[in-house]
Amino acid sequence: MAEKKSRKRNPNGSGTISSRKDGRYELKLFVTTPDGNRKRMSVYGATWEEADAERTRLKELQRKGVPVDVGTATVRQYLEHWLLDVAKPQVRPTTYVTYELLVRLYMVPGLGKHRLKSLQASHIRTWLSKVAGQCQCCAQKKDEARAKKGGARCCARRPTDCCEQFPGTGTRRAILRVLRAALQDAVEEEVLVRNVARQVKMPTGGIRKVKAWDQQEAERFLAAARDHRLYALWSVGLAIGLRRGEALGLRWSDVNLVAGKVDINQALYRIGGTLGMHEVKSESSESTVPLPPKLVEILRQHQQDQLNDPDIAEANKLGLVFTSGRGTPLEPRNVNRSFAALVKKAGVRPVRLHDLRHSCATLLFSMGVDAATVQRILRHSSITVTTGTYIDVIEQVQRDAVTGMDSLFE
Repeated sequence: MAEKKSRKRNPNGSGTISSRKDGRYELKLFVTTPDGNRKRMSVYGATWEEADAERTRLKELQRKGVPVDVGTATVRQYLEHWLLDVAKPQVRPTTYVTYELLVRLYMVPGLGKHRLKSLQASHIRTWLSKVAGQCQCCAQKKDEARAKKGGARCCARRPTDCCEQFPGTGTRRAILRVLRAALQDAVEEEVLVRNVARQVKMPTGGIRKVKAWDQQEAERFLAAARDHRLYALWSVGLAIGLRRGEALGLRWSDVNLVAGKVDINQALYRIGGTLGMHEVKSESSESTVPLPPKLVEILRQHQQDQLNDPDIAEANKLGLVFTSGRGTPLEPRNVNRSFAALVKKAGVRPVRLHDLRHSCATLLFSMGVDAATVQRILRHSSITVTTGTYIDVIEQVQRDAVTGMDSLFE
């Protein structure tokens, strides 16, 4: 009778790795939990090697005496922790507001119920595809809130009339970028083995191209706005490309009309319902920008008009360059409304207020200003941002320049 061979066994505490019907591999291993108890946990990997690498990591933690969290934390619970304890202390308040909005309106409804450690790249791909065709007015029940005030516009009407507010490619890319950042922090905290969001490709599709005025449109707008009390504000936006918050947070102490320059070091934003001064967008945004002589004249006249109004002069405690008619800081949304009304009055192509900044860059390029100088004026973090944002404008300028070489063949 042949001798029966004994099956080779894994050493005690090494756990077992087995294949699953869904193609993944499952590691089962006993670990010490934070409360001191021994508990078997399951970890999943796309390959046997991936599961084995996780086994090695967990065994090393056990060797060092580090307890292992085997809880069933959901994606929602982790993202809430990440927002408050990781992101909020590190990013600007305005950036945090954007993160919180993307997490609350998109990630939590779509991925929040998944266990964090069970989250797969396939879950994220399926969810992002679904988001692309999901009207956010319907999903967030915006129209139901309007209906309560007697102003239903679309989804709450009977029959319903969906307004089709589908998230664009830019929004979906922003969602994935934030999710990648959150999960990467989980990896660095050794909560996760790998960042599955990095296995998901960035959404493709049409990206909103820069909309900018040409010189004729800019001149028509300024002509229509000449008698407006915020004419100097629109002029600053077009001439030196300040962002809305930077322009609204500009103080007279930052402006040197004699030397013809302005220091950009803070911005006015409404965050969490409170209007206040905050840091500018990035370190590169904090800079000194020269002023064109004509803009110096406009600002000098604006300053004189402000001083001639005793009510504004008394109420302007912050010494702001641009204020409301009462001397208080300007409400950003009201500025948007005033700009839209002036655009309509001028009869020019509709653009956003931020597009004055794009128009500034476009006009500079069309005048033959090099990309490095435009970068310094707009205070981009790198010249790559400048050339990438305005590649179409740069290519058009190059085509016009090359066309001038036709004179050689006449």
